[in-house]
Parts: sequence; structure tokens; C-alpha cells
Amino acid sequence: MVDYEAIGLKVGIEVHQQLATSRKLFCECPCTLRSDEPDFTIIRRLRPTQSELGEVDPAAEFEFKKGRTIVYEAYKDTTCLVELDEEPPHQPDQEAIDIALTFAQMIGATPVDELYVLRKTVVDGSNPSGFQRSIIVALGGEIKLPSGKTIPIQTICVEEDAARKIKEEGMRIWYRVDRLGIPLIEVATAPVISSPKEAEEAALAIGRLLRATKRVRRGLGTVRQDVNISIRDGALIEVKGVQRLDLVSKVVEYEVRRQLELLKIRDELRGRGVKEEDIAEDFVDVTDVFAKTESRVIKSALKRGGVVLAVKLPGFAGLLGRELMHGVRLGTEMSDRARFWGRVGGIFHTDELPGYGITEEEVRKLREAVGAREEDAVVLVADARENAEDALRAVVERAIEALKGVPEETRAPQPDGTTRYMRPRPGASRMYPETDIRPIEITPEHLEEIRKQIPEFPEETVKRLVSTYGINEKLANQLLDSDYLELFEKICSETKVPPTFVAAALTETLKSLERDGVPVENLSEEQLWEVFKRIDEGMAAKEAFPDIATWLAKNPDKSVSQALEELGLGMLSPEEVEALVEEVVSRNTELIRERGERAFGALMGDLMREVRGRADAKLVAQMLRERIKKELEKSG
Repeated sequence: MVDYEAIGLKVGIEVHQQLATSRKLFCECPCTLRSDEPDFTIIRRLRPTQSELGEVDPAAEFEFKKGRTIVYEAYKDTTCLVELDEEPPHQPDQEAIDIALTFAQMIGATPVDELYVLRKTVVDGSNPSGFQRSIIVALGGEIKLPSGKTIPIQTICVEEDAARKIKEEGMRIWYRVDRLGIPLIEVATAPVISSPKEAEEAALAIGRLLRATKRVRRGLGTVRQDVNISIRDGALIEVKGVQRLDLVSKVVEYEVRRQLELLKIRDELRGRGVKEEDIAEDFVDVTDVFAKTESRVIKSALKRGGVVLAVKLPGFAGLLGRELMHGVRLGTEMSDRARFWGRVGGIFHTDELPGYGITEEEVRKLREAVGAREEDAVVLVADARENAEDALRAVVERAIEALKGVPEETRAPQPDGTTRYMRPRPGASRMYPETDIRPIEITPEHLEEIRKQIPEFPEETVKRLVSTYGINEKLANQLLDSDYLELFEKICSETKVPPTFVAAALTETLKSLERDGVPVENLSEEQLWEVFKRIDEGMAAKEAFPDIATWLAKNPDKSVSQALEELGLGMLSPEEVEALVEEVVSRNTELIRERGERAFGALMGDLMREVRGRADAKLVAQMLRERIKKELEKSG
């Protein structure tokens, strides 16, 4: 069990949420994501530039050195010259700014009286301009966690979302600019969060307040968390783009473990007497060693005219295979660096050999060729000579960093909460003023208008849901944290379906289906509304909801009518239900005589399997009880 206080854990979170505005932040284009084929494409290669101080941002330089070509996909009716960086940006969308000011008032932040737009260098291709525009709207404020701890907020910004990455093939990457420019609110906490649980609670609290404005977009991809994590003697690591709230605590847990293991490796290397000057870019061509290898990776590289280069890492034996977190070892981190900097498929190292088609004899010759002792590790790469050299330079750099402990870097989250190397951390030289947009004055009169429209706070919403709809507090909180609160209230106000059933279906049932692998994210609010409408009209049974939702999630382009027809879930008439009850009772007269009214449970189970969501359970139960009673009267 890790004592997070003892290791000096500090976490800060930046929550990014898309705003539900009618236009994009710096142009009049609609905020519409497209799934049809784009109308046209443009091809670019972005380059880093010096800041006003003559400095180049390291993250921008890193992305440029990948040598990628970027293809932007666009549409004639939802894309304009602003997004393609062929026209200056328009004045920022006032609606987006007002939403951010509303949130600022809710948490007691201080609005900035004059707003300036800043450019933030971004050279990964996600913006054709090579930068992202951002506006600081307010400073300060705070949120409270369930534990009572207060988390200070540092900044509230409005910024433009990036383009959507569609695919990658070799050195070419495709982005679609439909998402580019959709307004985002960014809420950044102070780095005072001191445990994984607190990190998740802070993200949840911010998300609840943002949703309370009822002016944010919902669904997968509309909210992302950047998590900044450090421990004493470690380094500041930014995990970029955590989409699932329940992954935040996992990301923190794994990153803490990774840093602690890296510090142990540092201490072990120092104990072995390894010094920085011992690790050199002394690459040895070992192609001859693998001339007759059975390794498919190496054979493929040699067939393409490549070479096999190796480097010795003095004193690293046994450390490259050391697990830092689930599925990630020091050798994995070296391999990630090699992929990015060397454009190679990966590396082999002696902690994992023999293996992968490489024999013990080849390992012996390899170690001999580079002059490796028993306590040394050897890393090899098979690829074009230039790529192999760049890859091994990245390996040597990562080995030197291991001597120092934990390198600062930006990492990408994986679905299980582990992370992988993404790029170096950006420097201070990435921000500079936007010269194409006039400052925006925020007057006291405008702020007063914002204060008059402060929405209901989350805790007030929970109380109202409990008192208005008669649901319990647990369901009310689940609705608050779901994407379906407004849909729930619409269903309850326009139908007679019991609120408790609606709430449970929209939260617990859909969550259960998701855990079973059902793609519930495909369900639209219109489809769900139609399902409850059919239930209200007596055309579908409440018990059929999971089956209908599952079928629609797997067939998102189909209708509720088609689901009912395909599943055979059209409602039975009272006469048909009565006939089924009669049939089941007739088959079980002996059981009824033996058990009396206690036979109800077994027969009800049989009947519900027969009707399969095609009849109301209350009606079935009522008819069955009456029929059992008649049977007992007849026999007794």
C-alpha cells in the first residue's frame, strides 16, 4: 500500500469540456461532426518557429522531427478559411465566453476584465495553423470534495478544440477539421490533490458543475482530462487526454508506481557504479551475426536492405526487463522512444533474449561483438541504417535519463490506465499573443446579467429529483453523473412510465449493458425516448428494455419499430396472455395441489420466459394469481 503523503504526491487536473454553442469559437461554422466522405483535402507539413525570445519549443521540435505529412479532410458547408488558416480568425463567440463566465461565478472565481487571445504552439498536426488559440476568462475560485477538502482553481479558459485524428499510415497522418474550432472550456486546478481518489473526485466535481450549466456537450469525446502528476524526487509528468472519468485514479496510481520503480532503478544503477560517461553512442554493426537468423523481424529488415546495429548499456543487465507498471518495462520505454525518434518498429534487448526467433548462440555472438560483460545489457535495432542510428540514440538518451531518475515528459493514457511515452513536455516558449483579434472588455453590467442566470447547483438538483420524482438519492446522483438527466425529466413529464424505472434503465441498465460489451454509446436520445414512449403506450413491456436497447445499440441506423419486429417483442393482447396463463397452469396442476399459492413463484418464472418482455409483468402476475386461486378452489 503506497503512502501518498509520505512520497509527496501532487496532482493537478485540467478538465476540457466542449461547450454547446451554435457556432465555432473563431468563425461562424456550425459545431457539427460529420461521418460522410469529405468534399476535399489539403496536404501540409508543419514546422516549428522561434518564440519572441528566439527559443524553439521542445515538444514542437520533437513533432517536426518525425517528418510527417498531414492530410486535412474538410467539407464545403461546415468548413471555412479560418479553420484552414487561410483567413484571420473572427471575434470570439460571445456565447462560449458567457458559459465560462457563468461557471466562474458558480465557483467564486474572479473574471478577467479584459480578455486577450493567446496562441499556443501545437505541431502534432491537430491544427493547420500550428497553434491553438486560448483565452483566459477567470482566475481563482474553488471546488469542494465529498471529504470536505477544498481544491483551488487556478485558471478558467476558453479555447478551440483540435481536429479529429482519422488514421495514420507510415509517415502520413489524416485529420478531419469538423471538430476543429468547437469551443472548449478548460478548468485547471492547483497541484494540491494528494491521492488517486481525490483526483477522480475533483474531476467529477468539476464535471458536475459544468453539466449544471446545461450548456456543455455530452457523450464520448466531449470531455477530456489532462492529469499532471509528480512525487518527491520524481518529475512532473503530464498524462494527456484521459477520456473516461473512472480512469483518472488508475492513471495516477500507475504513474506513481512507475516513478517509484524508476527511482529504484536509478539507485541500483548508482549502486553498480554506472556513470553517465560510461553510456556512449558507440553503435556496432552486427548484421553478420544475424545473417542466418530465424527472427522474422530481422529477416524482413535485412531483405529490405537494412542493417542490424547494437549498443552496449554498461551495468543495465536485468533492468531493462524490470516492470514499471502493468505491461510496461524500462525496455518498453526505450522502445517507445526508438519508435518515435527512429521511425522503427521497436527494439530487442538482452533481458528478453533468447526469444523472438533469436537463438542463444546469436545472443552470445552479439555480446561478444559489442564487448558486453555479464552485468551489461545490449540493445539492437534492425532497420535502415539512418533509422537504426536515430533509434539507438534515443535508447542511449533514455538510459542516461535512467541514471538521473524520472524524465519529464508528456504521456498518453491506455485503456487500462497505464501510459506510454507521447512527447517531451512543452516549454514556456510555446505561448505568445494573438495579434489578429481585438481585446474583449467584460463590463460590470455584463457580469451582473450573468449572475442573474446562475443555474441550479448539483446538490440542489439531487434534492429536487428526489422530491419531484420520488426516486432515491442514489439514483438521483447516478442521473446527475450520466448523460441522460434532461432526457429523464422529459420522459417523466411527458409519459406515465414510473420515474424509478426510467432512472434505473438510463443509468444502471445501460451501464450493465456497457460492461457486457454492448456499444451503448451508439444509442441516441431520440431512440431512447421512442423506447419509453412505446412502453408508455403499452406497445412494449418494461422488461423488454435491455433487449431493445442492445439491438438498437448494435443497429444504430434502425428504428424502434424495427427492433420490436426483429426481436418479436410486440405486446401480447390480454386474451393472448390469458391463454398462456391457462396453458402453464394446466401443465402444473399437480404442483399447484402440492404447494398451493407457493407455486406462484415457479409458474411466474415459466410465464415470464414465455412472454419474453411482450407483456406487462403486473398483468401476468394478476392473471396467474386469479387462475391459481380458481384451481385450488376446484380441487379442494
